[in-house]
Amino acid sequence: MVNHRASWRQHLKNEWLLLAFALLAVLLAVIDPRPLSDHQRWLQGPTLAGLLGLLVAIQGIRDSGLVQHMAGALVARAHSQRVIGLLLVTITALLSMVLTNDVSLFLIVPMTVAIGGISNLPVLRMVILEALAVNAGSTLSPIGNPQNLLLWQYVQLPFVKFVAAMLPVAATMFALVALLTWCWLPKDRVTLHAEQIDGHPVSATQAILSIVALLMMVLMMEHGHALLGAALLLLPFALLDWRLLARVDWLLLATFAAIFLGLGHVAELPLMKRGLDLIDFNQPMNLYVSGIVASQLISNVPATVLLMEHTPDAIALTVAANVGGFGVAIGSLANLIALRLAKQPQGLRLFHLVSIPFLLVCAPITYLVWRWLS
Repeated sequence: MVNHRASWRQHLKNEWLLLAFALLAVLLAVIDPRPLSDHQRWLQGPTLAGLLGLLVAIQGIRDSGLVQHMAGALVARAHSQRVIGLLLVTITALLSMVLTNDVSLFLIVPMTVAIGGISNLPVLRMVILEALAVNAGSTLSPIGNPQNLLLWQYVQLPFVKFVAAMLPVAATMFALVALLTWCWLPKDRVTLHAEQIDGHPVSATQAILSIVALLMMVLMMEHGHALLGAALLLLPFALLDWRLLARVDWLLLATFAAIFLGLGHVAELPLMKRGLDLIDFNQPMNLYVSGIVASQLISNVPATVLLMEHTPDAIALTVAANVGGFGVAIGSLANLIALRLAKQPQGLRLFHLVSIPFLLVCAPITYLVWRWLS
């Protein structure tokens, strides 16, 4: 009985983020009652459906053995931890430009964990760097992350002009991530731990089907059919491989639902809106700082929604919201995805020890570059 209670206490401790935001959502629902339609809007059903589809597809790729095989091949060709780190960070940033930041993490973080299992690569450091890299890389593309997509559609700027406007910012952010990678990772050679290789056979059929499912899910999300895509993905897996669905991280899905409900309500509190009316958003510095601070408090996507109607310059808000993805983990939901996928002890603590100073360095440098070149 004692062990059972200790296990439940540890389980609740691990899910503190879910519990905290669920409590916040309940408290706000009691203090500031809203119609059911508001809660449904805050829940962001299509986003949750898209996340579920991605979780199922990635679980299929993991089970196929493809991740383990690719990890072994990459380690065998690497010369040092710094080299493999820069390679992973670059791949992550490039993928985030076309596959969005969360999809990139779903692909790269499992491979990073697999590499750490068969070598001396410091997994937690690498995952933190990858979380920073997707934030930098996705900044460049209108489809790289939700806030970019939202503001791109809002401002109706041509694709190429959006990319041109964000290029100096994204380049600056990635250069800082690359510099941190080079300085933080050991220069030692990568050591392959052959005894840790599990010999998981690669199921080519499952790997191909899962990759096709992943691409289908991304396309369905891109065209606004995330709910249909998730349903089409769940049905065959439920009929043919229900055990795979049991291995999906359902608590991650519940955590995001609680975050969406809690932060969505916070963003629409009358006190929050009255406070915004006191800020002069015609001043670039005010808008920049407000976007970053709001992202630290309620995450950069809700912050974008909150500030969008107040800003005279959507590109300036885009810059601020992307920079605001650094700092605290809640600044970008991609940070939480990376840490959850890695499942490393003390992950959140080390992330903040690195990401908050990184924000304090990155924010002024990026602002100067943006203002100088805009």
